[in-house]
Amino acid sequence: MIRSIEKQRNILDFTLSSLWRRLGKNLALVLVYTLVVFSLGSVMFFTQALKDEAAIILSGTPEIIVQKLVAGRHELIPVAYAQKISAIRGVEAVKGRFWGYYFDPIGRANYTFMVPDDIDLKDNDILVGAGISRVRQVFRGGVMLLRTFDGRPISFLIKGILSPESELLSSDLILISATGFGRLFGVSRNDATDLTVRVLNKKEIPTIAGKIVDILPDTRTITREEILRTYDAVFDWRGGIMIAILAGAVLAFLIFAWDKAAGLSAEEKREIGILKAIGWETADVLQMKFWEGMVVSLSSFLVGIILAYFHIFYASASLFEPVLKGWSTLYPHFRLTPFISGYQVAILFFFTVIPYTVATIIPAWRAATIDPDAVMRF
Repeated sequence: MIRSIEKQRNILDFTLSSLWRRLGKNLALVLVYTLVVFSLGSVMFFTQALKDEAAIILSGTPEIIVQKLVAGRHELIPVAYAQKISAIRGVEAVKGRFWGYYFDPIGRANYTFMVPDDIDLKDNDILVGAGISRVRQVFRGGVMLLRTFDGRPISFLIKGILSPESELLSSDLILISATGFGRLFGVSRNDATDLTVRVLNKKEIPTIAGKIVDILPDTRTITREEILRTYDAVFDWRGGIMIAILAGAVLAFLIFAWDKAAGLSAEEKREIGILKAIGWETADVLQMKFWEGMVVSLSSFLVGIILAYFHIFYASASLFEPVLKGWSTLYPHFRLTPFISGYQVAILFFFTVIPYTVATIIPAWRAATIDPDAVMRF
């Protein structure tokens, strides 16, 4: 037992001394390794965090959205369609929504206008998002000048700025009264942008959506699940773009791992030969190389994961946000809820730590199984 403990201590001491002798090489390796883990971890964390935030936000969306199509494009829908939809068994409520997009040449961004159901606004009152307030330099109590659908200037009184906590959703949002919306966009009270349908039994959503299309053939239905799947696909696609951009770094790491697996340096082979000559067994050599690889890989992995965590959840993903957030000049300022999935960490661990560890063990095993005299001739 004492001899076994002494042997383990010798292996550990030699592992640390071996790492120290090649300190410069190991530090360079740790730097590259950490950069790869940091880059991949940042993309994975940011993509998953956005998907989680979107799922929370969209959980309150209507079960079914009904839009009218003309020549395959979204058009205003008559409010009278709500009566036909309400007659379908299982439909709890149908409401018309009034919203639209407005391009502002001053801010060089698209704004989203919406008529809220639960906020009472006067005809010329608006509430603006924090992002619009920054871009246009407009604040509570000020006036915002816009142009109507026929080119006439119209001024609105800013009654307040929407909460910064909701900026992920409301950065480019302007809440407006129904009268002001009609004046700005020329929309009649008889038309709505779309209709929202609330269903009594959630299991009947696909069936009711099909019945709506049967009754109103010029419409299309969009369910909440379809919206969630679309957002998941969009964020996965953006994450894939970043992975493609980082493919060069990943490829360089894979080439390095392959080079490591191809064989040890002459100095390392002589070192193994000396250890075998003084009585070390093959298992001892493999254990020493295993710990050597684990020290490098685990330290790089942990540092990379920690840096990626702070980069995404405390630095607002400043390195990746132009690609992952989109092309718009009106970016929301928000802090994502810190969350790490064990599944993500396991995948990242499998694709970074395991290959390097295996690449360290294989050549050491080859050298350790050769006669010490032959190894020391290298």
